[in-house]
Amino acid sequence: MAQNILRQAAETQFAQEIEEIKKQDKHTRPENWLLSPHAVVTYLMGGQLANGFVVSPKYIGNRRLMEIAVATLTTDRALLLYGLPGTAKSWVSEHISAAISGDSGLVIQGTAGTGEDSVRYGWNYAQLLSAGPVPEAIVETPVMRAMKEGKIVRVEELTRIGSDVQDSLITILSEKMLPIPELNTKVMAVRGFNIIATANNRDKGVNDLSSALKRRFNTVILPVPETIEEEVEIVQQRVASFSKSIDLAVEKPILEEINRIVTVFRELRNGVSADGKTKLKSPSGTLSTAEAISVMNSGLSLAYHFGDASLKADDLASGLIGAIIKDPVQDKIVFQEYMESVLKQRDGWKDIYRACREII
Repeated sequence: MAQNILRQAAETQFAQEIEEIKKQDKHTRPENWLLSPHAVVTYLMGGQLANGFVVSPKYIGNRRLMEIAVATLTTDRALLLYGLPGTAKSWVSEHISAAISGDSGLVIQGTAGTGEDSVRYGWNYAQLLSAGPVPEAIVETPVMRAMKEGKIVRVEELTRIGSDVQDSLITILSEKMLPIPELNTKVMAVRGFNIIATANNRDKGVNDLSSALKRRFNTVILPVPETIEEEVEIVQQRVASFSKSIDLAVEKPILEEINRIVTVFRELRNGVSADGKTKLKSPSGTLSTAEAISVMNSGLSLAYHFGDASLKADDLASGLIGAIIKDPVQDKIVFQEYMESVLKQRDGWKDIYRACREII
């Protein structure tokens, strides 16, 4: 049955790595943690263990950021992963939870419609009507379960939740308890409990955090990859994982194509060509690393199912244009100018220039 799952949870997919790290872990573990903080960072950043076992990197970037993030969770403060869309906030959140609690599935997805009963607790109304407010009628949220079990709970897109609902976390974070006034009781958090929240300020419809709630979080800003080599490595790793998960056998090595897609994204994002000679306008989208991964995955699928399994510029062009042109008027103009001033002039890039021109 597990083989049919489209995407396994981090603790399942990397169970062997977690187990090997656990065997080699000689550092002090906080209560109810699966691994020590040092070992959690090893799991995140990858490397070779003392017994020769190789751990794959989950986060490619500044190690110190991961050390700060993990260290925060050993304190009485929660962790807020902040950054532009596509900077691996959710990815990092999932893997930290997997390495600490062995369970990354305690998640609240923040939306404008997320109510207080999704954060604190809800009621089974059939039981509530028949028996009144009794413990059996309570519907536990991921937060309540995490408090009882001493685990990490993840709150995705915290700033999409309304401010009044956000503030329902204040008592939980400061007092480490969840009052249930209807039963004249409360749930006390077990050691190991904490919250990892993610947020960005780029999308529309976000709500500012109150100063009281901000004080309960330590914020770690996840930046876009600093160098093109870093970004290419991230895309390559995630694309390889995607290809393996759906049994895509692609004949042509794809590193060259990843380099081209990442180069396009970075140039448009930075507003200047890689050689620094041509100033460019930036489109309205974020052109994140996550979108570069999506373009590659889409191209690989096209090449495999509708081509000869050899990745070509035609396979990438539609995904590339879809990622860049969000505003059909302004972004189209921006990309057309980029095509003529950069793509057309670059040696060895005529194929991708022609493929994009045909679609536009």
